[in-house]
Amino acid sequence: MIGAKENNLKDIDVSIPKNKLVVITGLSGSGKSSLAFDTLYAEGQRRYMETFSSYARQFLGKMERPNVEKIDGLSPVISIEQKTTAWNPRSTVGTTTEIYDFLRLLYARIGEAYSYNTGKKMVQYTDTQIIDHILENYKGRKISILAPVIRARKGHYRDLFEQTRKKGYTKVRVDGKIVDLVPGLQLDRYKVHDIEIVIDRIKVMPDKKDRLVQSTQIAFKQSTEFIQLLDNDKDEVRTYSKRLMCPETGISYEEPSPNSFSFNSPYGTCKKCKGLGNCHDVDMEKVIPDDSKSINQQGIVPFGEVRDNFTFKQLRQIAKKYNFSFASPIKEIPEEALDIILNGGDEVFDHKLNYSKRDLIYNLAHEGLINMLSRWQS
Repeated sequence: MIGAKENNLKDIDVSIPKNKLVVITGLSGSGKSSLAFDTLYAEGQRRYMETFSSYARQFLGKMERPNVEKIDGLSPVISIEQKTTAWNPRSTVGTTTEIYDFLRLLYARIGEAYSYNTGKKMVQYTDTQIIDHILENYKGRKISILAPVIRARKGHYRDLFEQTRKKGYTKVRVDGKIVDLVPGLQLDRYKVHDIEIVIDRIKVMPDKKDRLVQSTQIAFKQSTEFIQLLDNDKDEVRTYSKRLMCPETGISYEEPSPNSFSFNSPYGTCKKCKGLGNCHDVDMEKVIPDDSKSINQQGIVPFGEVRDNFTFKQLRQIAKKYNFSFASPIKEIPEEALDIILNGGDEVFDHKLNYSKRDLIYNLAHEGLINMLSRWQS
């Protein structure tokens, strides 16, 4: 480039090597943009426009030649717009350059799902495939068609059993055992349960295909996601789903979509770190910095000073049951009691408030201090 005088350039002569990464630096107002954009890029764009036909150029407008005496060996030019992007803790090179959007689309369209539990490829059945598979593999055997409604959740489910009984069903499978639906049936509210409605009990025969089709359709309406087939003789359960599903464990996935691979979306973000890539865990050295101190001496720091509130009233109940006092050093508190205080458990230490129309029940021992701190942090 010889004799560049565009804007504030003072008759500049410069030779720029090809196949090299060249950076133009200088103080503000020294002519960096004038050299790169207003001279080099403008001349390259003008020459490119001149290759068009006269008919096409009339729609593009006329481009003025930059104020420069001579430019030799100019390659085709591309200008990338500089933009300021909003940054957040989930930003990566992929999200900033928008390449990640294409990768998410690629994985959603051609990706194959595998079970995180068994490592086996997920399967997906149609209604016809489910019926054909049952007729082929269970011919002549007695089966029960189940509709899972509760998976690994706590509760007594008295209302659920009553509603199911009113729909005309007579049996349910609770935690692997089939029981009769009787009025007033309820479970232990503090234990985790699996509940399936017994839709039909049938001996698989080709002439009962219509009944089999009807029963599986009803089961899908009750369960929405998947159904289970119980071999009554072998007590083995097989899971079928219209969605992606692990054939062994019954884990079901939704159909992959671009949002499934986005850590900025609730559908794809990690449930533990919320898409941030790091987690905040409770530091036990800060919770109990000195186990020779007692609760009275704030040995368990988050509790603070002993007060007459609901938390300390429940702590007194725990202390009474496990034979320690607030004056006992933390290291002398029975291990089982300390575990209940920190991690929670199935035991109930209720304290009722009688100043309102409805009693409020606080159960510190059910959640535990560590879980409570984690919940507050999130």
